[in-house]
Amino acid sequence: MTTPNELRLLPWSGPGDKSCYLSTDDPDGYMSRLADGIEAVQLGTANELLQEASEALDNQDASPDEMRCLVTELTGALRDVYRVAMSRRRLRASSYPSESAY
Repeated sequence: MTTPNELRLLPWSGPGDKSCYLSTDDPDGYMSRLADGIEAVQLGTANELLQEASEALDNQDASPDEMRCLVTELTGALRDVYRVAMSRRRLRASSYPSESAY
């Protein structure tokens, strides 16, 4: 049986917004590559939104509706980036020997 440290948190959620995990020994497998690709898109989207937010903050003419829409998009992007960070943290932690091995 696979231990939780060996599972990869995927960059999408399942029904009921529950986390999805991948159990594989193949980092180059189809699902691993798919997850890597989706993470790259999510991080790119977050970067674009960050630039858009910086510009919107400088724009005194931005309407409340425009700002609300931007905040909604930023919230989704932040959720995605947080999931990517947590997944990579789990992967990095599982690649090191446990402290009891020393």
